[in-house]
Amino acid sequence: MTSFESGDPLVPHPPVPKPPVPKPPAASPSVAGLVLAAGAGRRFGRPKALVSHGGRLFVESAAAVLASAGCAPLLVVVGAAGAEVRARASLPGARVLDNPDWASGMGSSLRVGLAALADSAAEAVVVLPVDMPGITVEAVRRVTALAGPDVLARASFDGVPGHPVLLGRRHWAGATELAVGDAGARDYLRCHPVLEVPCGDVAAGADVDRPEDLPAAPEA
Repeated sequence: MTSFESGDPLVPHPPVPKPPVPKPPAASPSVAGLVLAAGAGRRFGRPKALVSHGGRLFVESAAAVLASAGCAPLLVVVGAAGAEVRARASLPGARVLDNPDWASGMGSSLRVGLAALADSAAEAVVVLPVDMPGITVEAVRRVTALAGPDVLARASFDGVPGHPVLLGRRHWAGATELAVGDAGARDYLRCHPVLEVPCGDVAAGADVDRPEDLPAAPEA
């Protein structure tokens, strides 16, 4: 005789547990891009933002590298040839900022850029001077992979620190305070731990000071 026939109560099955709801992946930090392109290029003989190399102006190439690496918002600080850069350069998606104090050095351009980002949602910014045509998208991505509001990081080439430099948001005020002359963020970085990101296998870290420093243009 079954338990049902004998009048025994039915034993309920335990409830089937629901599968856990997967957590959405953590959002990648928002990383802004900042091109410093305000100098007069005295040693080069003209503003380097407007130097043509490989069919593009330096300022176009620098902005395109940051944009292709996913940096947003994208800012370009101009000064010595600001009007001509605006007229000649194709900078889709970039916000062009004027630095009236450009003659004082790169530090003033960094201050202009960081001030413009104050109300943004960016947790970090990648800084790239305009005169480094050997910097690649891959190099920028390696640096931005470490992004966070507390992080300081920079590319290195054969052990020598260089650009791009990543400044986490919590460092912006300190970097602004020490950004004087042509030092940019150098003095601030000297006083704080910085993550070095080897990039010599994917980029060239030399800047272009004179026409003879120009690398060979890439083949079409």
